[in-house]
Amino acid sequence: MRRPTALSTPGLSVQRDGARTITRALPAEVPVAMVFDGSTQAVMMASPDDLEDFAIGFALTEGFIDSPDQVEELEIAHHPKGIEARFWLNHGHGAVLAARRRSMAGPVGCGLCGIDSIDQAIRPLPSLASDLRFDAAHVARATEALRQWQPLHDRTRAVHAAGQLRADGSIARAREDVGRHNALDKLIGALARDGEDAGACAFVITSRVSVEMVQKTVMAGCPILIAVSAPTALAVELAEQAGLTLAAFARGSGFDLYAHPHRIKTGAADVA
Repeated sequence: MRRPTALSTPGLSVQRDGARTITRALPAEVPVAMVFDGSTQAVMMASPDDLEDFAIGFALTEGFIDSPDQVEELEIAHHPKGIEARFWLNHGHGAVLAARRRSMAGPVGCGLCGIDSIDQAIRPLPSLASDLRFDAAHVARATEALRQWQPLHDRTRAVHAAGQLRADGSIARAREDVGRHNALDKLIGALARDGEDAGACAFVITSRVSVEMVQKTVMAGCPILIAVSAPTALAVELAEQAGLTLAAFARGSGFDLYAHPHRIKTGAADVA
């Protein structure tokens, strides 16, 4: 069963010159339950495509698994009211599931909903060590390059995207979703399923940089995160601690650097 990613929906457009009936393509949004060994650990609202990528990426960035090799079986089960991503893991992961357990639904705007501990929300991150370097011009144009990979956004104007940026400035792949965290999880899952090293690229996102976006990027092992909008102060603090290069406000003509600028070749003396 394949669900549509956008639905044609009637409405009424009210403008200065009057009102008229319209029909617009609006993005689909469905609950996706992450079920590990028969136990539901999270329910996220998401776009109903690239679900295997989403499931693997979510499991990796939220610490349920360390590698796709730990998944014995993954089944995507469609129901009238939603979707289940059913994982069956290798033995020995019961303690991990208990530590990372979630029980509440997570809306698209929140990547931390359902975590029942402050320690889990701001969990320790691994430290990134990478000699990867990018030209400043490629960073500045990264979000423009990503625009060519957003067909669902073009139809609906209502979804986020995350892209894999190569060192030559080209986008290798991208994923879209109504939730910015989900789009990034889908990208991370796609890389992991294809056996690609996230440490050899940068991630580009069409949203602000919240704490969860930093956490997911670091957990994936990617050393550079580029965003079209602003970071939060805590996101900058965590990026600095984890060794993540954080670039924001990347909109063609330039960008801001907030953490570990040494990976971006800017030519500025204070960024050497």
